[in-house]
Amino acid sequence: MKLLRHGPRGAEKPGLLDAQGRIRDLSAHVGDIAGRWLLPEGLAEIAALPVDSLPLVDASTRLGPCVAGTGKFVCIGLNYSDHAAETGAAVPSEPVIFMKATSTIQGPDDPVEIPRGSTKTDWEVELGVVIGKTAKYVSEAEALDHVAGYCVVNDLSEREFQIERQGQWTKGKSCDTFGPIGPWLVTKDEVPDPQALDMWLEVNGHRYQNGSTRTMVYGVAHVVSYLSQFMSLHPGDVISTGTPPGVGLGLKPPTYLKPGDRIELEIQGLGRQRQQVYAAE
Repeated sequence: MKLLRHGPRGAEKPGLLDAQGRIRDLSAHVGDIAGRWLLPEGLAEIAALPVDSLPLVDASTRLGPCVAGTGKFVCIGLNYSDHAAETGAAVPSEPVIFMKATSTIQGPDDPVEIPRGSTKTDWEVELGVVIGKTAKYVSEAEALDHVAGYCVVNDLSEREFQIERQGQWTKGKSCDTFGPIGPWLVTKDEVPDPQALDMWLEVNGHRYQNGSTRTMVYGVAHVVSYLSQFMSLHPGDVISTGTPPGVGLGLKPPTYLKPGDRIELEIQGLGRQRQQVYAAE
């Protein structure tokens, strides 16, 4: 299934995409794409609904973040060997973990704000993992049993804030609008191998990132298991698993976003995001 949330910011309703690519409203049956609806039994209830009888939603309706109730937005740094190389960093001996504020989360096509004082706002297409069942001390073999599905994440970053401002990475990752997720939460039954997904990102029609989850250093199962040794993962938590090469920081010379730029990004089978960039007032 391709689950989604549609409607005005802060008043989104649950929905899904039917076989013809049309949005269907789930609000008469489902509270939200959150909590118990992300559990295996909740997803099974949604899957059993008669899709063709659900109300159609206008195709022009705004899409919100594809999951609600996210308590943790956890990110993995330097998780693609070719991306580590372009930034001059060594491949880490264990996953690098940092947190992104949940206040960054927004819809897949909502505009992206360059924060005040920013000179180095950057892009990162990433595979997002949405937790569906609480995970604590789970093995790698069990890890994917705790995943509800996958989504596209743009892990926007302000590199000066992240690297040069005497803080940890969270400072440069948590500006407002820096976490578009969606358009859909694609349930894991539709993604037989999360380590075989092509992904790309363009700015103003120029393709900067063109990669694949095949080059992840630590795959999804390993990451979920690893994180669960340090913190419980709950339904609705989102893990952003790292980015392939082609970020602005790694270009020669470095290239960063500016007001008026248009970002477009996609992961195979998970949908596409489109964002207009503007400057904070």
